Amino acid sequence: MSTQDTIFALSSAPGKAGVAVIRVSGPLGWKSVNILTNSDTTANKLVPNEAKLLNLSYLVSRETRYVKHIDKAFVVGFRAPKSFTGEDVVEYHCHGSPAIIEEMFEALGSIEGCRMAEHGEFTRRAFENGKLDLTEAEAIADLIDAETRAQKDQALAQMGGVLSALYHGWAERLTRSLAYIEAIIDFPDEDVPDSETKKALPEIEAVSREIRDHLDDNRRGERLRNGLQIAVIGVPNAGKSSLVNALAQRDVAIVSDMAGTTRDVIEVHLNLGGYPVIIADTAGLRPDQITGDTGQEAIESEGIKRALEYAQQADLKLLVFDGAAEKPDQHTLNLVDENSLALMNKQDLFEDDIGDISGETPLAISTITGQGLDEFLDVLSARIAKMMQVSRETPSLTRQRHRMNLNESAQFLENALEQAQPEFMAQELRFAVNSLGRITGRVDVEDLLDVIFKDFCIGK
Repeated sequence: MSTQDTIFALSSAPGKAGVAVIRVSGPLGWKSVNILTNSDTTANKLVPNEAKLLNLSYLVSRETRYVKHIDKAFVVGFRAPKSFTGEDVVEYHCHGSPAIIEEMFEALGSIEGCRMAEHGEFTRRAFENGKLDLTEAEAIADLIDAETRAQKDQALAQMGGVLSALYHGWAERLTRSLAYIEAIIDFPDEDVPDSETKKALPEIEAVSREIRDHLDDNRRGERLRNGLQIAVIGVPNAGKSSLVNALAQRDVAIVSDMAGTTRDVIEVHLNLGGYPVIIADTAGLRPDQITGDTGQEAIESEGIKRALEYAQQADLKLLVFDGAAEKPDQHTLNLVDENSLALMNKQDLFEDDIGDISGETPLAISTITGQGLDEFLDVLSARIAKMMQVSRETPSLTRQRHRMNLNESAQFLENALEQAQPEFMAQELRFAVNSLGRITGRVDVEDLLDVIFKDFCIGK
């Protein structure tokens, strides 16, 4: 990417629409207005941050001087540094016709020094021009991808700088402690007693404790961003696939009386109670079948292995028991823990008290008649809300990248507290501050930029 180029892209959704927004950013941004209006003065008449209705056209042939009319559109200009990217920016609000968008791209692409933007290049320029830090840039991508209100609220808070302020605050406090210790190191002839070095310890201990508390969040922020993983587990024909179809309100899994119909993990993305979840239908538990190594047995064996692996990694397990069976399946019982919810399916086939399972009374449901499903959804939604609840006072971690650097910083702080010599303590504090800086983009982030911005849409 060259920051000397002027870039352009469609910033609204592709396809037919009432309005399409084409954003241009860079040194030729305002000049593009003159070129697309065939005038040397139009851009000078634009008032920053105000819309102007203009006729847009472009020169098709220099030989014949043929000028093709594109559209009549609102044009809004923003002067650097008061723009999203910190550069001169112009937005063309055209009619949302694919033909108009194509001609606009042809016209802008014909301007020497203008090119199509790459993924995330607008936001990357905003970061490089100091308009936002990396946590705020990542929040923009999360906000665009948000499918639930909870995801939207978390992304908006992060984009507003709550994470940035928290991490910058820790870095500033540690920097003050580091400066105090550096002052002790710089004046060795003053015979500074050890007690002076110890004066910096309470602040270091406090920041270390706050970082550890921040990390101990049960991954709520990451779950909210990526979706809570829920595994539907049980024996063949217990009704797992029917339950998944009932939750999705459509046929996403094959339902059959034949055991072993589900061979692989089938994931469905849903919005339950305003929270994103990933429901996974898995192969029926028949661990004795895992020994099979040929033909259909080998395929089913692999499916069962994947089911058990998914169950171990899932945030929540829905354990589906066959209510028509003589007794609960032992293989499914072995998976009961604090992260599971027991369901007794086929309520339409039994009338007796279903009793307890591992000390808990399972929810009685019928995926055929719909009995008990409303109660089950209420219980499940409450369980999800509790697991996904994010503190409004303290922002949550949203990415593994943040968690990795915070763990590093916490470890460096623990190392610093163990040092007797101020020189060694100062070095560990520098490492801790640098780890925090890598989260927000203050230090050593060039190798991270391509990774962070590659998943952005072109117009951002």
